[in-house]
Formats: sequence, C-alpha cells, structure tokens
Amino acid sequence: MSALKLPRASHTVALASLVAFGTQVAFALLMLRLFTPQEVGEFSVLSQIGFFWMTLALAQAPLSLLANAHTPANQALRQAWRSSVRRGLALLPVAALAVWLSDLALWPALLWVLLLAFFQMGNLLSQSHSLRVGSAWQQAAVRVLPPLTAALLALATAWLWHINSALVIAAILGYAVGAAWLVPVFWPSAEAPQPSPSQQAAAASPNQSDTRSATLRMAHTLADALLATALVVVWQRLYGAQETGWMTALLRVLGFVPAVVHMAWAQVVLAQTKSHKHQIAPMWLGLSAWGAVLGLGGVCALALNWQWLDTRWQGVWPYIVPLVLWQGSACLSAAFSHRPFQAHAAARYSWACMGLALLQAVVLLLPLALPVRMDAAAHMMGFAVVSSLGLVGLAAWMARLR
Repeated sequence: MSALKLPRASHTVALASLVAFGTQVAFALLMLRLFTPQEVGEFSVLSQIGFFWMTLALAQAPLSLLANAHTPANQALRQAWRSSVRRGLALLPVAALAVWLSDLALWPALLWVLLLAFFQMGNLLSQSHSLRVGSAWQQAAVRVLPPLTAALLALATAWLWHINSALVIAAILGYAVGAAWLVPVFWPSAEAPQPSPSQQAAAASPNQSDTRSATLRMAHTLADALLATALVVVWQRLYGAQETGWMTALLRVLGFVPAVVHMAWAQVVLAQTKSHKHQIAPMWLGLSAWGAVLGLGGVCALALNWQWLDTRWQGVWPYIVPLVLWQGSACLSAAFSHRPFQAHAAARYSWACMGLALLQAVVLLLPLALPVRMDAAAHMMGFAVVSSLGLVGLAAWMARLR
C-alpha cells in the first residue's frame, strides 16, 4: 500500500476550510449572544433565500470552471460569471416570491437577498479561480477572510453602534471581500497570465472536461437544493421543531467532513495540471474521512453520556448512528467525485445523482402517505440506509471510471 500523500494545495485548502468553519461557528455563537431572536431569525430567512437563489444561479459553475482545464482560467471565469448572472436575473421572480412567502417586507428584504446572492456567487467563483491560478496564500485568504470579516463587522456593530440589519450587512461585506478577487479578471487593462507549458498541453489535449449542458447542470443543482430543503421542511412538519433541531445540529457538524473532502481534494485534483494518481488512492482518503466522521460521532456520544451538554440535547442520541453512516458514505462518494469529469462521464454522473436524490425523496416523503405516524428514529435510519447504499454504489461506479 502506498503512503497517503495529498497534493500540497490540498493541505492549504483543508487548513483554510477548517479555519473558515471555526470562524462560522464563532459567528453563529456571536449571533446568539449579541443579537435578539428576531434579528437572528430574519437574518436566517434572508440568508437561506439568498443561498437558494445563488445556488440555482451558479448551476455548478465553480465545478465546471475547474473541470474545463483546457479553457484559459480567466476566460472560463468570465463565461461562468456572465451565464450565472443571466440565470440569476431569470430567477429573480422566484427570489421575490420566496421573500413574499416569508412574510418579510418586500423592500428592503429583496435587496438584501440579491446582494447576499450576488456577492456569495462571486466568492465561490473566486475560490475555484484561485485553485487554478492563485498562490497558496490566495487560496487560503479567499476562504478565510470572508467569514472573518463578517464576524468582526458583526461584533463591531453590536458593541459600538447597533444598527438595523447589522447581521445581513456584515455577511454581505464579508462575501464582497471574497468576490473582490474577481476584479482583476474583469479589469480592462489587466493582462491574462501566460499559460505554463503544462497548461498549454492540457489545452491542446484536454484530459478532463464538463460537457454537461446548462439545463442538465441546473437540474442537478435544483435536485440537490430541493432535497436539502425538503429534509428540513418534512422533519419540521412530521416531528416538530425540537426533533428538527436535534437532527440539523448534528448534521451540520458531521456534514462538514464530506464538504472538506470535496473542497480540499476533489476540487484541487481537478485544478491540477499534473496527475497525482501515483500519490494517493481516493478509496483510502474516503475511508479516512469516514473515520473522521465516526470520531466526531463518538465525541458527540461522549458529550451526551458525560452530560457536557444540556439535558435537552439528549434527543440527539437516535440520530448519531444513521447520520454517521450517511455522512461517512458521502465522504467516500466525495473522494471519487472528480473521476466523472476526468473520464468524460459528467452527464452520466448528474443523472445518477438526480436518480439517487429522487430515491431519497421517496423515502423522505413516504411517511406523509402512511395512515400511522412513523417514529423519527426509524424514519431517519431508513433514510440514512437508502442514502448510504446509493452513495456507496455511486462511489463504486466512479471508482471504475478510467
């Protein structure tokens, strides 16, 4: 067995992602400490609507920017930005409808949502662009500075002068810091960097690409977004706010691990011009990440058993095993998620993911059709088992791609 050796960029992105996650946790605690429940609630609604709007507008453009290595980085970024803005403008009525349904005043709530989505979209694109052409410090800064800026601004407004919409303004300015990395690319007098010999070779004979149509990428994104939203909504309707809080709190902690695998491994591999196949096997990376999820689940169990947490959190117990199984399987799938783009199978990958999302949705919604209410623990276990089998099967298919 060869030693597990990650590309150097993976270490940088992984460390930066950990720091960014820690800052986001501190920001969440800061909100609970220094702002009223009404302010936090309004900010949560606005940020969720903005995130949904931004996700659909991007339609996986950051991933395509990395996969299409044969297209010059600046040109690919400008194309991704323009197409995302066009989709965002087309989705403006959807954002307005969501704001109206939230019972918030349409003005200025719609303005806040659009600014959040606009700058967050730029922040995510700049992260992908930095992986292709940026230095190590740029790759780290574009991930760490936005949440750090938002946290510091929220802290300053809470202590020095309390203004309305302080949380959303701080978040917008934080994302704007990340989006600022895009400015040089669009500057009229900016000269595009000369491609290296390896990049010229990749352009002449691309060994990876994202050949999916914009419609297919949008459908894939919509399926993922709807499933994530439906999970919370269905749990709230069937089992109430307390059960939903137990489930989402643990999912937020465990779900960070597969997200890091995707950002610090799959995206980095797609951004590299040289192969790292001789250095690492994705299987061992996925299993190692699964072990990290298992470790986090064990820490949560110890915290509950030793009563480090308030007794009101004892309801998390039934969710530990199924969520560890589900998120561990997601780590394995994330470790191979670059393979379809290297094997020109991106379209089949999207169809497989949408098929799995449909199967997950059926299991999630099934109790709504039953005459007897299903136990929350049994429901989550069934959902996790189906999700895990699907993700492991998806990983096995991607592992065979060459």
